[in-house]
Amino acid sequence: MNDTAHTLGASRTLWDLAARRADLTPDRPLLLQDDRALSFGELRDRAERVAAGLYDLGVRPGTVVAWQLPTRIETVVLSFALARLGAVQTPVIPFYREREVGFALRESKAEYFAVPGEWRGFDHTEMARRLGAKGVVEAYDRLPDGDPSVLPPPPAEGTSVRWIYWTSGTTSDPKGVLHTDRSLIAGGSCLAHALRPTASDVGSIAFPYAHIGGPDYLVMLLLYGFPAVLFEQFALPDALAGYRGHGVTMAGGSTAFYSMFLAEQRGQPGVPVIPSLRLLAGGGAPKPPEVYHAVVREMGVQLTHGYGMTEVPMITMGAPDDTPEMLATTEGRPPEGMEIRIVDGEVRLKGEAVCRGYLDPAQTADAFDEEGFLRTGDLGRLTDTGHLVLTGRLKDVIIRKGENISAKEIEDLLHRHPGVGDVAVIGLPDPERGELVCAVVEPPRQPSPTGALTLEAVTSYLRAEGLATHKLPERLEVVAALPRGETLRKVLKYKLRERFSAHSGSDHSGTVK
Repeated sequence: MNDTAHTLGASRTLWDLAARRADLTPDRPLLLQDDRALSFGELRDRAERVAAGLYDLGVRPGTVVAWQLPTRIETVVLSFALARLGAVQTPVIPFYREREVGFALRESKAEYFAVPGEWRGFDHTEMARRLGAKGVVEAYDRLPDGDPSVLPPPPAEGTSVRWIYWTSGTTSDPKGVLHTDRSLIAGGSCLAHALRPTASDVGSIAFPYAHIGGPDYLVMLLLYGFPAVLFEQFALPDALAGYRGHGVTMAGGSTAFYSMFLAEQRGQPGVPVIPSLRLLAGGGAPKPPEVYHAVVREMGVQLTHGYGMTEVPMITMGAPDDTPEMLATTEGRPPEGMEIRIVDGEVRLKGEAVCRGYLDPAQTADAFDEEGFLRTGDLGRLTDTGHLVLTGRLKDVIIRKGENISAKEIEDLLHRHPGVGDVAVIGLPDPERGELVCAVVEPPRQPSPTGALTLEAVTSYLRAEGLATHKLPERLEVVAALPRGETLRKVLKYKLRERFSAHSGSDHSGTVK
């Protein structure tokens, strides 16, 4: 991290960081979207006017404001306006509907709720009214406006809880995760320290800004003074024009994003899909080693992957000067100040980027051990070089006849098979074995030269790769597409378990469904 970024990283609050960057490079672009641009100085000035408008509406320091907005320049401005006021903001992913949104509004006791109106065919304002939300404000093209002279001083410290993020809540209610300005700055600093961007880079935010990765990425932009392109909707090949037109040098999001870029590249071998691109980077989901090697080999760019979660926005990150083996098989190293401890195989964390806990005190008590380390629920090990290798999830271990089997180990091997586009390995209930191993495969976009996949072909391939016999899948299901979340497009294994558990107990090769 250069001297300027290091100094800015010591900022007490997010507003302090934004204001100090605006003083340094007021005219340099920060956010690019379609044919619009917002400079660092304009972010500070517009956010102050919006903060004044919100103040006129009754928003004060400590007021809880929920917002469910797409990835737009206006969303970033509104968020920094709330940071200027010292309000408590609770971002909600724009794809969430009544169950998740209603829960977030109730649990956070939000006094205001900013929505985009009708967006992508869904009326968010009407949903807010059905839910009885307080202080509904439409904030898409237009934001509240006022005279900054009415504002109280900005918050002086960044250690109070001013952010409530929400875990995915797939099979139960989401958890409200408590963050401070300093924990978000620490997470963004980790990302910036690892990727080592320069002022000449152009980044990209193609995921929901309401995700914990939103401020994580903005902190990196503020530390290093370079811009990013925002994508309100991300779909390929449509989004490629934005990447090419703005000369994006750093792209990514998660493993699913890498695979999408790879698929586009395979449609035009030898011709760079984004000529200016030098680096793919992301996190939020496991990265099979073969994906790393395919990106480097076929796209001709570097790939660095990291490890983060809603509770800790950035834990480790691969660095561009790590060896290919490190980048392919590990999640990178933690930054200074992040302490990783492996306890009975589980990754536990302590550091400034770790959240303060949850809205529910009982959940907080369960999440931290007696020494104050956060229990992640992830399994892993540290290498001699300090790199973290994730080996699976505590809840993603398949127990077959009393033997623990890592789903990730099998998935990494199957990702190398030419007949596999993507794969999820799950355990299904079985009366004799406790659980059986089921591989659910999504075919590649281009037909495989090996033909249709069968269970016999899969097990023969895995035997040849050296997988122990007791870990071999006993069931294969081939589906048109794996179910994915809307944020970082992680595979939703719980849906696969629900879908295929009803037919468990039989060993067979499935067909495309």
